Amino acid sequence: MALAGNILIIIATSIDHNLNSPMYFFLRHLSCLDLCYITVTVPRSIYDSFMHRGNISFWECVLQCFSFTACCSAEAAMLTMMSYDRYVAICFPLRYEIIMNASTCVYGVLAVWTSGIIAGVMHTAATFSIHFCGPYIIHQFFCDVPQLLKLSCSNDYISELGVTAFLALAAFLCFIFISFSYTHIVSTVLKIPSAEGRAKAFSTCLPHLVVVTLFFFTAVFEFLNAHSDSPTGLDFLLTVLYTIVPPTLNPVIYSLRNKAMKAALRKVFEGRKST
Repeated sequence: MALAGNILIIIATSIDHNLNSPMYFFLRHLSCLDLCYITVTVPRSIYDSFMHRGNISFWECVLQCFSFTACCSAEAAMLTMMSYDRYVAICFPLRYEIIMNASTCVYGVLAVWTSGIIAGVMHTAATFSIHFCGPYIIHQFFCDVPQLLKLSCSNDYISELGVTAFLALAAFLCFIFISFSYTHIVSTVLKIPSAEGRAKAFSTCLPHLVVVTLFFFTAVFEFLNAHSDSPTGLDFLLTVLYTIVPPTLNPVIYSLRNKAMKAALRKVFEGRKST
């Protein structure tokens, strides 16, 4: 469902000329990120379940850790960029096309992907600079960093905690910026005289706000959860919530009440039937 939903959004926003605005440009890249985000962990987990095996090589674990961290960090940055787009669209509608021009959008997306790669390199380098001791057993369905830290031979993961603190601060700043944007958006929308205008303005922002809430709160619940040496069902449930649920629900949330997106998806399905 997550793969199909995100692929459909990428196709729809690419072929429909009515979806050429910056909002759909960023949505297309968010769907690309969600595809990467979920394919890092889920396909390997499904393969291992079918093959009745649970082994992963060291370098596969490194790649998985890097990819997951990069996608997670880039997604936080992308949601921040999308909130800026909504902020400009609602608060400065007359200057929207000037501010959110093609170069702004392209440079914004490049910054998002670059920040994700940098975060992935930092986190992965710090994590695998640690000396690990056996048994090399990870009580998760992927190379989760908190589980890797439990394999440390001693308390030599100070550098990893420093990187984690830095990335947590960056994520917190993203959250603050998004909150600041929506505070101004709500203030501006409430000043619109007509109820229809207010409803239309809120409808363009509501899907993004729901996605932001889902992404940040599932991540916060997961990382604030105290992982025990013998993981409980709750530990696995929280991991599933922040690794699988956001990329699965994002396409549904963005297309549920969006008439333009529904029309574009309808064209995609009609095109497939005609062929």
